[in-house]
Amino acid sequence: MVVTEIHQPVAAADPVQAEATPGAPASAAPAPASRPATGGASDTSPDRPWWLGSPSDRTALLIWLFWHVATYIYMVLAAPRRTDAPLLDRLTPWDSDNFIAIAQYGYDGSPGMTDAPKLAAFFPGLPLLLRYLHVFVSDWSLAIVLVSLVASAVVAVALSRLSESFKEGTGTWTVLAFFLSPFAVFMLAGYSEAPFLALAIPAWLLARRGRWEAAAVCAAFASSIRVSGLFLLAGLVVQFLVADNGLRGKGWRTAPWLALPAVPVLAYMGYLWTRTGDLLAWKHAEADYWGRFAEWPWQVFVNTWNRSLEESVLRTSYREEILAALVLAALVVWQAVGRRWGNLAYLAPQAVALLAMSSFYMSVGRASLLWWPLYLSIGITGARRRWVFMAYLAVAAPVMAINVGNFTTGAWVG
Repeated sequence: MVVTEIHQPVAAADPVQAEATPGAPASAAPAPASRPATGGASDTSPDRPWWLGSPSDRTALLIWLFWHVATYIYMVLAAPRRTDAPLLDRLTPWDSDNFIAIAQYGYDGSPGMTDAPKLAAFFPGLPLLLRYLHVFVSDWSLAIVLVSLVASAVVAVALSRLSESFKEGTGTWTVLAFFLSPFAVFMLAGYSEAPFLALAIPAWLLARRGRWEAAAVCAAFASSIRVSGLFLLAGLVVQFLVADNGLRGKGWRTAPWLALPAVPVLAYMGYLWTRTGDLLAWKHAEADYWGRFAEWPWQVFVNTWNRSLEESVLRTSYREEILAALVLAALVVWQAVGRRWGNLAYLAPQAVALLAMSSFYMSVGRASLLWWPLYLSIGITGARRRWVFMAYLAVAAPVMAINVGNFTTGAWVG
């Protein structure tokens, strides 16, 4: 996979551009107030209603729509002789059951649930959303799948706009790179990746436009869904510090807003304290039930490799995890070399958590969906070097299809 530094000017005031040379003046003047900040020159058309979005928005939604159509078709084709489970059950295994259990019964779990303490590992944002949605959608499985369906549409548009803010005409390529990535099946399933990204990517885009208060609010909601919101917070703080406004002039008045994304995490920890007397019950649940405890990085690699040899059923999954871990390590190094400090602050803590705070690689592949700097680089590079994009698709798209088939027929991926 190719990750390149982005040197293109942006269409709006760009507080992140200074990452390459901290303290340097912004490379582009702020966009006129009358221009909608959605990226792309065609956004200025006075004849198009604002709610129709830009052409790049509509293309992103078409990619989202046809990707879902294609994956549902593949689910049907992959099922014979592998599973006869109902469609919704195939989209809501494992973690989906835990989110639904919390939404239905709270953190005590369903009556008779013997492993209810594990539920503390799941942050409350998604279960709360499901509980409210249940007023309108009685089937819990359908509700969580609908959340991912709608959230993934938001992700498509937000990612396109983020890409367009770097270089016009690249949004389509970036969105294609994302939805054809190896673990995109989790945009389809009832998991937390889609709703998290539907808040996190807009937060990143708002920060690029200097709208720090709105970015902090989006990031706060993202933090209620996954602890990854703290990694997002780290990236936003660094972006703010290297931005042109930063703490100079009146920028310091915005700084307190950046504490907001930590509030949901602290509130959840306080809730756990009242229930269990343990502020870190969520972390201890991960260690007890999923083996997420600190190991030397090289030992984590060895443990995962040995598992791939010993557990033949999960051999492919473990080796995909190893490849994803190598991609993450390379991506972090590349951000450091390119002095993209905001990206580095967002990705480096993920690398520590995934590669050194677990006894083996677990859900590293699934977490790759959260590495939007990777898909931005692929999309922007692929827009001008088509062979790079084709090479990426030649590897990523077949793996994505296989993972869709495996996940929806009962095998674990990511």
